[in-house]
Amino acid sequence: MRIADPGVSEQETEDGSVGRHTAVEETTPETERLLLEPLLPEHAPFLLEGLADERLYRFIPTDAPESAEALETRYRKLSSRRSPDCSQVWLNFAMRLREGTTLGDGAVPRATYVGTLEATVFPDRSAYIAYTVFVPFWRQGYAREGCARILRHLLEDYRVRVVVAEMDTRNAASVSLAEALGFERVGTTLGADHFKGSVSDEHRYELHVDVNP
Repeated sequence: MRIADPGVSEQETEDGSVGRHTAVEETTPETERLLLEPLLPEHAPFLLEGLADERLYRFIPTDAPESAEALETRYRKLSSRRSPDCSQVWLNFAMRLREGTTLGDGAVPRATYVGTLEATVFPDRSAYIAYTVFVPFWRQGYAREGCARILRHLLEDYRVRVVVAEMDTRNAASVSLAEALGFERVGTTLGADHFKGSVSDEHRYELHVDVNP
């Protein structure tokens, strides 16, 4: 899905929502292999190396962070968990391997981070979701595992009605992930953006939930 650096995101640029949305008590969601740690400025030095790989930015209009300090500044802003007008809830997580999870034949080193997750919750009970998985951890199921847990968090704790994911049409991995998670493609915008010397067409996927009152 669309972004690679949660410090430069829709959470910092969109302010069109009205009303207020209250964040639930902060927790650390878990999966079989992952701890989803609420993002803090202190995560910056641990995530910088993973975010420095240019391959993460092929299909998005952002670049790698310039420094740990710049990343820390962005994460400090996001750590408020709310937009300035308090109308949006900003959920950002660092995906950390659980101690005891193995990589190949060896035990996982302490504080091994595999990527980040982001969700923005709006007053109308819609949400946007995005993810990043660092290159050494591609094709190991971490994106699906982490996103599935965040979807559950959104549905159970924020009672969202629709979750949206947008991505460049060339991003085959994100298209496959969205469809595997049960999202349906509802539209494609041709010429949605232009960056890095090429035009970006964009798919919009939605996951609708009918059980919430």
